[in-house]
Amino acid sequence: MTERTTYLDPDPRDWRSRKIRVRPHRWYATVELDRDGYVDTATSQGHDPELPAAYSEAVARARDAYIDRIWYDGYSGDFSWGNGPRWVTLFVPFPHVEATVEALRSAELDHDYSRFHALADSLALPVDDWLAPGERELIRGIDFDPPPGAFLRFLRGKALKCGVRLNGRATAGSVWIRPTLSPFEKQIREKFPERYPGWVDRWTGYVEPEDAYFRPWVGGRDQNLSYGAKPVQFRAVETPNGGDCPCGMNLRDNGKEHTTHHAAWAFGIRAPKNLMWLSSVAVVTSQSPIAWRKLVYQVARMPQKENHYDFNTWSHLDEPEETPDNVRAYLLKSNDYVIGYLAANDARQHGHWDLIQGSPPSDEDDTTLRPRIILIWVADVYRHQGVGAALVQALADDFGCHVADVSWSTPISDAGQRLARRLSPDGIWFS
Repeated sequence: MTERTTYLDPDPRDWRSRKIRVRPHRWYATVELDRDGYVDTATSQGHDPELPAAYSEAVARARDAYIDRIWYDGYSGDFSWGNGPRWVTLFVPFPHVEATVEALRSAELDHDYSRFHALADSLALPVDDWLAPGERELIRGIDFDPPPGAFLRFLRGKALKCGVRLNGRATAGSVWIRPTLSPFEKQIREKFPERYPGWVDRWTGYVEPEDAYFRPWVGGRDQNLSYGAKPVQFRAVETPNGGDCPCGMNLRDNGKEHTTHHAAWAFGIRAPKNLMWLSSVAVVTSQSPIAWRKLVYQVARMPQKENHYDFNTWSHLDEPEETPDNVRAYLLKSNDYVIGYLAANDARQHGHWDLIQGSPPSDEDDTTLRPRIILIWVADVYRHQGVGAALVQALADDFGCHVADVSWSTPISDAGQRLARRLSPDGIWFS
């Protein structure tokens, strides 16, 4: 089958002409009625371009039947289409393409929608019979035609819409199923009948006949371990479901984003494989390659999120540039993860603070250039294991001074003060 276009109006060169396009794909063909120019013309003339309700209903019914057939044949993808009057899109099994083109022609020109209803009736699948209560074997070639695995997947999708648990197994030439309805799904559908129009409970209270076929055991897990079991009871109690997670995100944010961020906050950031680490600590400056600077920015997002800072402590993501205060970052790697981060620069204005005695700051020093700690962050599972002290020591060694000569930027967090007291018991320099 090749792609083709059928024109419905006398002059096919007129941009207002309605046309039907057929585009073949691997599993089906797309049959699309283009009414775009026709709708523009009708609107400019003051006419209502909307499709009649009977037209839309007939198209929707045929579309549902087509999609069911395509899924039934083994296709596992999704479909998307619009609902406006400009385009009518149908996904059609190949044997029914010509009939669909004629149905569109009759609906558009003659306002005859019977062809769509006839197509929907002829393609309708006995889903209600397949999902009827009771355990049974559906045989390929008699009850269904596709491969058993594809048919079972189709049935599971249909059962899910009905709230039914299928309990099925595909064999070489058949599919065993036992549709059952859980008390929860039954309660939901009875509580909100407007959400499930036409739904009827056919499964509750069903009793297997004595002469029913028994599904043969084929190995693996024991079967029927829940047969005759009593449903689980539920009780309502007040539970904490809000507040902030220690990683900085809200406890209600329990999706993939929270999971990813929490893992990085707890274990560190995975070190990219394209960056060669020659030692455990990497010193990244504003003039380093962009891959290193992007990694620093990613790591700096962890303390920003955890402490709800307004700004990231690393912002050097443009072209390499030299900063007057020698901004740099120290990244500590362990087990292929960046588990420690220290942001620093150099400064001359400092005061001295005895943290142990709690005395007010004194002994200002405006002449000596010292390395200044902007922020220290350690992955959660590595805290209280000397990682922060190792980063401060790396900063002091890199600058060529003692740890006690390192300056700390204010404000200093409680954890930072504990680290500073342990490293400099005689007091710290701050700025």
